[in-house]
Amino acid sequence: MAKTDINRTLVSTACTAFVLCLAIQSFAQDPDPGDGFPAMTKAIMNKEYKGIDGLLIAQNGNMLYEKYFNGFGKDSLHDSRSSFKSITSLLLGIAIDQGFVRNENEPVYKFFPDNKGIANDPVKKKITIKDLLEMRSGFDCNEWTDDGRDCETEMSKTRDWVQFSLGLPMKNEPGKVWAYTSCDPMIISGIISQAAHMSVMEFARKFLFDPLGISNYIWTTDSAGHGMTAGSFYILPTDMLKIGLLVLNNGQWNGKQIVSAKWIEKATTAAIPIPDNWSFVKISRYSEAIPQQAYYGYYWYKETVKMNSWQEDVVLASGNGGQYIMVINRLHLVVVFTQSNYQNWTAKRAFEILAKYIIPHFEK
Repeated sequence: MAKTDINRTLVSTACTAFVLCLAIQSFAQDPDPGDGFPAMTKAIMNKEYKGIDGLLIAQNGNMLYEKYFNGFGKDSLHDSRSSFKSITSLLLGIAIDQGFVRNENEPVYKFFPDNKGIANDPVKKKITIKDLLEMRSGFDCNEWTDDGRDCETEMSKTRDWVQFSLGLPMKNEPGKVWAYTSCDPMIISGIISQAAHMSVMEFARKFLFDPLGISNYIWTTDSAGHGMTAGSFYILPTDMLKIGLLVLNNGQWNGKQIVSAKWIEKATTAAIPIPDNWSFVKISRYSEAIPQQAYYGYYWYKETVKMNSWQEDVVLASGNGGQYIMVINRLHLVVVFTQSNYQNWTAKRAFEILAKYIIPHFEK
């Protein structure tokens, strides 16, 4: 979220006995996981990698590494930034699973019958939920490049972020051009609220957070009461890990299907090449890794981390400053980074750590 004064609403829900039962982790969490990565820990402690606040590693449901730095601790909430967009994708999938939304091919205007601007615009009427999920809405916004229109900053200054986003001018035909904007997932917030007849905050609590035992978090909201679904959601790193484990386990948590495996597959397939051969590994500047094209899905990324002797596909959520939920299916591995490297390429050095220390540990 842009650095503006925003209305933040603390949401802390009490756990019922049922939720507490589910919250007995589906990963075995040692109170003090042994350090099987001493060289990596030493490098971080020696500030070879600056701005890393937390790093968690779990394999086969077992927490293998959990360490915090720079004054952060296990109970420190961290701004997830745009990595929360990936959680928004899961919420939309749940809305479809629950029957509130028919499918992602539904036109957006149908969910906002009182908004005549979108209903009377023949181009906007073509926008589908899928276009929003793929960052192909066609709006005149592009927050990915320095020369694009920063609609998120404009949006944050308004009272109603959903209506602002719906009122944006068009630049491209819907479904044609990839252009990253936080306004697309903000409209998803409105769609879920309209379809389920409850706020997105209540929807997320009921269908995702309570089942996963996630109870300590902060939503950012606008003055109209819409929950921000593009970022600025404050969460514990261990709860980010739960999201990664949910994706790794094809939508299941403690034997219960929280979001359908079909949706997990759709969301993480990631078939859209990010323009200009964009690569997380390339930006990390790790010379021993071989950069590969990064792809985009339904608010989830995919990139192959490749070295001379091995390569692994990584599905990930990504937020400004280095907030990552990384899922490596073949190794049954989930890695979470929280960082404070905002607006800085050094956030991508997490991919150097992944390639230099973490994945080789499991490739042996």
